[in-house]
Amino acid sequence: MKLEIKPKPLTREAFKKFGEVVSKEGRDSISINRDSAQKFYEICNMDTNEKSGMTTLHIYIGNKREFPLHIDMLEKHPLFSQTFIPRSKEPFYCVVALGGREPDLSTLEIFETNGDQGVHYNRGIWHFPLICVKDKEEFIVLDRAGLNKEEKIIVEQVEYNMKDEEIYLVR
Repeated sequence: MKLEIKPKPLTREAFKKFGEVVSKEGRDSISINRDSAQKFYEICNMDTNEKSGMTTLHIYIGNKREFPLHIDMLEKHPLFSQTFIPRSKEPFYCVVALGGREPDLSTLEIFETNGDQGVHYNRGIWHFPLICVKDKEEFIVLDRAGLNKEEKIIVEQVEYNMKDEEIYLVR
């Protein structure tokens, strides 16, 4: 059976079981540096220290996706959370699901950001890779760097193949 899903607006309430919405909207702030700046604090807490990991910053450049988009896989990061902050002010889409060893597809949801919002995925949240509506969209990404010194390996991501599922993101 083919399932076509339209994204819903990204709100803190709707997204809270998957992570945090990275936005100053509705957040407390304080004045800092002799009133020269406003600080919106503790937007999200990075979870990257498992097995000697550390938080690191990357820049990703996303490619435009074609729609309807077949949601043919999900991935999760068992050792860390991950945060995407757009630099382009363009909306992007987030496909997320709860689950353990496999995603629980009954919890799959699709969100559309407003262009000013970023997303913070909690550790272990199943998600589809970056979905951009325009080409060469830039994102600041915070996640994990590090090597387990005892095992000399790092489990960065687990992928779940959904090629046989007929789930599509439609705009």
